[in-house]
Amino acid sequence: MFDTQTYLHPSRAAGAAFIMRGIAGEVTMLNLLRFRAEADYSSHPELAQTVPISGAAAYDKYIAHTLPFLHESGGDIVFLGKGGPFLTGPDHEYWDMVMLVRHRDTETFLTFADNKAYLAGSGHRTAALEDSRLLPLSDWG
Repeated sequence: MFDTQTYLHPSRAAGAAFIMRGIAGEVTMLNLLRFRAEADYSSHPELAQTVPISGAAAYDKYIAHTLPFLHESGGDIVFLGKGGPFLTGPDHEYWDMVMLVRHRDTETFLTFADNKAYLAGSGHRTAALEDSRLLPLSDWG
């Protein structure tokens, strides 16, 4: 038996816990992403394409929309690659894409994530994803 719940957005409790961690300095976000076969724009019809597209194509649109705002905030994508099944981990779990996004600090991440112009195109992400995980990482030292 395994967890069948999907995760697309952080909960209020998770957001509060992230802030309370008090991460000093850079924060890197580990993104594990599983795409829908076909993007679902029902929650964001204003962003829907004239013909159906894959979840991966919708996520490409999300990245293209997001990069200017990410760079403006001082952040950057430091790794973007193909995922797959775990070598060590649940046999049933796989991720299509893995991404590491670096932010200068928690404050600039939160400002970026709340940018209204960025949020206007974030529906491409929602349309693209079947499931995701987001893990904030900080320096061990």
